[in-house]
Amino acid sequence: MEAVVSTQSTGFIKENKIADLYELVQHAGNIIPRLYLLITVGVVYIRSQECSRKDILQDLVEMCRGVQHPLRGLFLRNFLLTSTRDVLPDIDDTTDDTGTVDDSIDFILLNFSEMNKLWVRMQHQGHSRDKTKREQERLELKILVGTNLERLSRLEGVTVNKYQNHVLPAILKQLINCKDSIAQEYLMDCIIQVFPDEFHLKTLDIFLDTCCQPQGAVNVRNILISKIGRLSNYAQADPNNIPDDIKLFEIFSGKVTQIIQSRTEMPPEDILALQTALIKLALNVYPAETGYVDQVLQNCFNIFDTDMSRAKGCSTELSRMLRVPVDHYQDILTILQLENFTPLFTFLEHRVRKELCVYITEHVIQTDTHIDSHDQVDLFLTMIGCLIADQPDQPKEPEDPEDFEIQQSLVGRVVHQLTSSVPDQQFLILNMCKKHLLNGGDKRIQYTLPSLVFRAMELCRVYFELREEDEKWEKKVCKILQYINSLLAALVKAEYWDLALRLFLQAALICDLVGIQTAESIAYEFVSRAFAIYEEEVSDSKAQLVAISLIIATFERTINFSEENHEPLRSQCTRASSKLLKKPDQCRAVSLCAHIFWSGKNRESEGSAMQDTKRVLDTLKKSVRISNQCMEPSVQVQLFVELLNKYIYFLDRGCTDVTQAMISQLVGKIRDDMPGLEPGEGTNQIMQHFNSTLAYIKSKHDMSFGA
Repeated sequence: MEAVVSTQSTGFIKENKIADLYELVQHAGNIIPRLYLLITVGVVYIRSQECSRKDILQDLVEMCRGVQHPLRGLFLRNFLLTSTRDVLPDIDDTTDDTGTVDDSIDFILLNFSEMNKLWVRMQHQGHSRDKTKREQERLELKILVGTNLERLSRLEGVTVNKYQNHVLPAILKQLINCKDSIAQEYLMDCIIQVFPDEFHLKTLDIFLDTCCQPQGAVNVRNILISKIGRLSNYAQADPNNIPDDIKLFEIFSGKVTQIIQSRTEMPPEDILALQTALIKLALNVYPAETGYVDQVLQNCFNIFDTDMSRAKGCSTELSRMLRVPVDHYQDILTILQLENFTPLFTFLEHRVRKELCVYITEHVIQTDTHIDSHDQVDLFLTMIGCLIADQPDQPKEPEDPEDFEIQQSLVGRVVHQLTSSVPDQQFLILNMCKKHLLNGGDKRIQYTLPSLVFRAMELCRVYFELREEDEKWEKKVCKILQYINSLLAALVKAEYWDLALRLFLQAALICDLVGIQTAESIAYEFVSRAFAIYEEEVSDSKAQLVAISLIIATFERTINFSEENHEPLRSQCTRASSKLLKKPDQCRAVSLCAHIFWSGKNRESEGSAMQDTKRVLDTLKKSVRISNQCMEPSVQVQLFVELLNKYIYFLDRGCTDVTQAMISQLVGKIRDDMPGLEPGEGTNQIMQHFNSTLAYIKSKHDMSFGA
């Protein structure tokens, strides 16, 4: 329409009659068509520059008051704003009557005010049962009102001072006076989105003061979070964007606290969302100021501690907030500096608290963070306390066994992150870990204490390597061994026999390695305790074979036992092996004892292997006799093949009492018994093992056994 009028008005312009056309359209019969025509002709009139641009704009915006129907009035005024977007003056000063940017500001603000009134009026028309429908219609039309603010933001003549002194106060006045929650929430968000960051920074106090005034139904949370996020991104883009005299965090923190205190009905979810936004602001804009984050955490604690009911049902939101600094810092040591971080755990439900502890523990392991102070270790283990010990608020129902095992395995793994390069400090850390982990009860220590035992063993090695630099290293190692013994005693008390036996043997090896003056007696005690567990507590035949095999293997590696102690232990291994219930187990265990007599070492041998050829041969012959007592032919042949490999092993190592004739005799025995075995997978495996052994003998010893 505007293009048509513009074209047809060319003649009028030449005859100076555009003013007559402007007057003519005002005599149209119906007001709606009349105003649309008036706006169209008015825009052409402005472009003709025959009359004051300011007067025409003022006339148009005032004439639109004639339409008070909300929906029609909104579209009419939107048409006015759209039509005049290219003719609004955008300069600060002028010598003619074309108008200034102030005239454009007044024009848009007046149009905005009238449109907002029409928009709000929609809420109060019709029956109350249609309230929801009307609210939906209003939300669909909100962009018509917001377009006014968007047009204001595009005026280049709108400076920071004009925005601060004229534009924003007028918008906020209309926003507050309308007393409509939908309008207030949308328009405040619109202000944040359309105007530049510099404007927001200059008018921060004014805007935040207004946030305290809207209707109670207004979601102030979203408004403040949006404002915080906008300025946070602005500061991140260039730290110099924020002047030193503007304390961004302190301003927002104070205002958020004021709003929370004034709105006692504010949901806890909204409170936590605001506090989370403050934490993100502090982390992004002031990354070195951990005190800001701690201040937010303290505010949260004070809010929930004053009114515990506010904390109910918001554990997930609180946990999400606590994860923000964990993810940002990527360093548990910084988190431990936040004094108010762990106290907030008390407001979390047990399930959520445990999930957060698992998250933090996994984070420490994944980032390979080392906590090297016993005080920090104390803080950390207190933080993840719900993984370490039972809690008063935990459910009575038993926990899922698989989840429990995963959680406790995490605790066992994180123990290896609690380490210091200073040995004395490391021992303090181990004692602190022991203090916490022993509170976990019998069901947890099987997962957690082994890690402590191995860390203590590693510390023994460290002191041994530093023996030339530390005169008291032997006393310190002795204390560590006592520490290990106390941990193993806890496992024994909890009846974790297999685990305790294995760790006792490992501890005996450590004693033997460091070689302190009391090493022999302590190692003897450890081996004796392992034997006691084996004899008194291990009843399953398979477990007995595994246990005695471990004992024999451990004893074979020791070097610092005197003959006085070495001989009884050798004899005990042999007796225990021959007392196993099943003959195959006896045969295998007794044959293992041959290694003690061959490669075992004691103090008298001065590090050299015993190589007692007679005892080796006696042990092997005893194994053969035991295998002959087996009633099952396939088991008997299998044992013969295994013993054949033992004979070859000692022959290769230079055991003079083991001869090729003995090997030939055993090969013949196996060949005689092999045809009597029943065909099957087991027999095939035995045959394959035997043939592989014969091939090895032929290649190494040039022995031929015929077909």
